[in-house]
Amino acid sequence: KELFRALEDIVGPDAILATNTSSLSVTSIAAGLKRPQQVVGFHFFNPVPLMKIVEAIGGLMTAPEIVDYMLALGRHWGHTAVRAKDTPGFIVNHAGRGFGTEGMRILAEDITDIPTLDRILRDGPGFKLGPCELMDLTGLDVSHPVMESIYQQYYEEPRFRPQPLTRQMLDAGAIGRKVGHGFYRYSADGKKDVPAEPAPSSALPPSVWLSQARPELAARIAPFLQAAGVNVESGDTPSDNALCLVTPLGEDATRCCAAQGLDARRTVAVETLFDLTRRRVAMTTPATDAAYADMARGLLGADGAAVSLVRDSTGMVSQRVVAHIINIAAEIAQQGIAEPADIDRAVTLGLGYPRGPLAWGDELGAGTVLTILNNLLQETGDPRYRPS
Repeated sequence: KELFRALEDIVGPDAILATNTSSLSVTSIAAGLKRPQQVVGFHFFNPVPLMKIVEAIGGLMTAPEIVDYMLALGRHWGHTAVRAKDTPGFIVNHAGRGFGTEGMRILAEDITDIPTLDRILRDGPGFKLGPCELMDLTGLDVSHPVMESIYQQYYEEPRFRPQPLTRQMLDAGAIGRKVGHGFYRYSADGKKDVPAEPAPSSALPPSVWLSQARPELAARIAPFLQAAGVNVESGDTPSDNALCLVTPLGEDATRCCAAQGLDARRTVAVETLFDLTRRRVAMTTPATDAAYADMARGLLGADGAAVSLVRDSTGMVSQRVVAHIINIAAEIAQQGIAEPADIDRAVTLGLGYPRGPLAWGDELGAGTVLTILNNLLQETGDPRYRPS
């Protein structure tokens, strides 16, 4: 504020005072100045020559034509310029809260380990980096304070709630690649030390029964089962020795077993919503027999695709992360912080997501996303998952 007060007395009366802040309130900066209508946010992302996105933010007192001018200026400089209201995180840092915080919650629930979490979110939904890889790259000295700041600025909105793990790591100095250790350890030349995946399984079940509770999801994995050469049962109920596969949508495997009257010892859930070419994700119940879990790995990886096995979880891994991202973006749009097209442009360019979150929601279908969120909310009771 002192800097801008000093600038007001130096620059001409028509000069625009722009701040590149990523987190400070434009309204607060402008408060008490002689010409608050000429103060605007103009937020670039590093490295600026490569990150072709800039947010133009109007404070409560900013004249609309000032924001219009900055949008034109950003486009003139070769960037995609998007308009945002003066709210915590603006667009990109607001929309980005879902990916990391939900990933950390998955780790806190001991559903899977760090490398598997990252592999699943890279190979299925198509993120360039998993949440742990991303935080190691940016550094927890940067990313954790942002998580805490936005959570507090939104008066402890549950959707943005951080997990204790990242605070503990920050306190311990395990902040990421720049110091040689974070979620992963790094050699002196920056190479990441990643544990090898479990060896592929060659076990196959005597037969497999594929639930038709959600036929559209079952159809996505049926070709892989048939190609493996295993007998796929067609009855309404499984035989006594069949491996039972279910396709949850925001549910856990145990709930699917109970709802469909299946033997939990022989039941494994399969992720079906995202790309299945490189990796398949299977989820056991707490009672799944180890031999049947191994058969599921062998069956799903019979064509050479990688298979990740995770513990029982409402929403598995990718479903809950992507649905949470979409839900936050929908809330940004609902609050009128930015136009839907600008939200998607800002997120794809500013965060490198494979799709804009609202376009992703359209692709999956509003009904699908709503089902995932409602099931997460029902099973956990956590308002974090309440639909926008």
